[in-house]
Amino acid sequence: MKKIFFAIAVAAAFGQVAYAQEDVQKAAAEAAQAIAEAPEVKVEAPKPKYWTSSLMTNINFVQSSFMNWAKGGYNNYSLSTYIDGNRNWKKDDMYWNNRLQLDYGFLYSEDKPILQKNKDRILFESTWGHKATKTLSYTAKFTFLNQFASGYTYGTPTADEPTRQDWKDARVLKSGFFAPAIATVGIGIDWVPNKWLTVNFAPLTGGFTIVGNEKLRKNYGMERKREYKDVETYPDAKDEQKRYYITGNYYRPARFEFGAQLTVDAKVKINDNFSGSTHILVFSNYLHNPQNLRVNWDNRLMWKLSKFFSLNLTTNFIYDDTVLIVDDDHPNGRRIAQFSEALQFGFTYTFASKK
Repeated sequence: MKKIFFAIAVAAAFGQVAYAQEDVQKAAAEAAQAIAEAPEVKVEAPKPKYWTSSLMTNINFVQSSFMNWAKGGYNNYSLSTYIDGNRNWKKDDMYWNNRLQLDYGFLYSEDKPILQKNKDRILFESTWGHKATKTLSYTAKFTFLNQFASGYTYGTPTADEPTRQDWKDARVLKSGFFAPAIATVGIGIDWVPNKWLTVNFAPLTGGFTIVGNEKLRKNYGMERKREYKDVETYPDAKDEQKRYYITGNYYRPARFEFGAQLTVDAKVKINDNFSGSTHILVFSNYLHNPQNLRVNWDNRLMWKLSKFFSLNLTTNFIYDDTVLIVDDDHPNGRRIAQFSEALQFGFTYTFASKK
């Protein structure tokens, strides 16, 4: 009898196991069907980022003071700023590079109770290109050069005790906003042999030199208007102090130029603390004395003394045979090279550099 009950129990156990296996198989089949019927989840690839940007700022301040100083000297203060912004786009073989450089500075000296500008430059460059080879690209390049404010040479007033207004009246205007301004568009090629050098040659370059201030038009080589072509009938004349041409309305406010332009940009980083850059722009005007080149050459060296502070050396060289430099020895002006240099200590920080 015991054997019969044992046989029945074993049979029941095997039945439960078989039934459980059927449930497991059924559940597995249902899960597989559910997975097969589930909608496919697509993982989207991150969108490509075609833009890169960077913004470098530099602020320099110099202060000197003297008290009972036997060798003499005047208390003075100098402040200058520099901004170098880049915004570039690249997709496949096409690119669009934009760079804006802003320079402005002034100084105040106790012996002249007026602010004196010592740095002023606006330079914007925009280049569209399409790669032809690994190092060469077809390009269209726009260049704009201007300044923010009026620039002067500072004479000495004749009054025994000159006032602030006397110092202002003794100034001689040399430049101003859109006086001059140069805008060009050139078709040519980019040669980029490495990461630090870019050479652009545009044999077809057209543009305008603009002088909005009538007093400065003759000094910057503007042509006479058609109705004032006769110099004997309409001679040039200056004000009583022989500073400005009061007949500046005889001259055109802009001059069209067509020629070839060469631009060289180089940025070199020696190490984490020392870097430098140079920018050369050379233009030859096919329409007037093409052998007389217009040259703008700017250099900047930066030595980082710490994370935020640096020693900066900048130089600017200009030669333009259409510009007349007027001084006491040459009241009618002369054509000569222009040069400026500044060595300054200041705060430097890059706000953005991302892709």
